[in-house]
Amino acid sequence: MTKLSVNINKIATIRNARGGNIPDVKLAAINCQKFGADGITVHPRPDERHIRFSDVYEIRPVIITEFNIEGNPGKRFTELVLDVKPHQVTLVPDAHDAITSNSGWDTRRHLSFLKDKAAQFREAGIRTSVFVDPDPVAVEYAALAGADRVELYTEPYARHYLSDRDKAVEPYVIAAEAARDLGLGVNAGHDLSLENLRYFSGRIPFLAEVSIGHALISDALYYGLENTIMMYKRLLTP
Repeated sequence: MTKLSVNINKIATIRNARGGNIPDVKLAAINCQKFGADGITVHPRPDERHIRFSDVYEIRPVIITEFNIEGNPGKRFTELVLDVKPHQVTLVPDAHDAITSNSGWDTRRHLSFLKDKAAQFREAGIRTSVFVDPDPVAVEYAALAGADRVELYTEPYARHYLSDRDKAVEPYVIAAEAARDLGLGVNAGHDLSLENLRYFSGRIPFLAEVSIGHALISDALYYGLENTIMMYKRLLTP
C-alpha cells in the first residue's frame, strides 16, 4: 500500500502566527504517527516562516515511522540533513521567496549539482528523492544524478482534475512508468486531497509514498486529526 507521510508545516504556521508553542509541533508529529501516518514530512525554508530548523532537531527523536525532510539543498539545509540523518531527503528547487513549491527540477540543466548532492546524502545513508514535473526526461536525468526516487509534482494534476481527470493524470502515469523502468521509486505530492487522491493512486498502483500537508491539516479542522488521517489512508487502500 502507498504510504502516507503527513507534512506538518501548517501546524508550525499556526504556531508562528501567535508565538509561543501552541499548537505544539512536536506533539503533532507524535500524534500523526499514533493516528496512523506512515511518516512525517517537514520543509524548512531559509526564513523559517513555518517549520524552524530547531523544530527539525526536536522532532527527530520522536519519529518512529519515517522522517522526510524536503527543501532546496543549499549549504544550511544540507548541513541540517547530514546532521539529523532523516530516512529520506527530498530535493526541491523552491526559491527563497516562493509561497510554496511551484515546479520540479530541470534535472538535465542541474545534473552536476544534483549528482553531487545525491552522492553526499547516499554516503550518509539517506535515501534521496528529487522533485520533478511529470516529464520522462526529468525522470531520466534524476536517475543519472543518482536519485533513489522521484517525487512527482502534482499541483497541475489537482488543478485539472475536475475538468478532465483522465487527461490530468496521463502524464503522471507515463512519468511514473518511466521511473519504474529506470529502477526509481515513485513518490508524489502537492495539492493532493480527499477529492483527488484515490484516482491518482489507483492509476499508479506502485506509488511508494504521498506527502500531504495543506489539504490534510485543513481537513483536520473539520474532521479531527485522527479521523482525517484515517480518511486519507483509506483512499490509499487498493
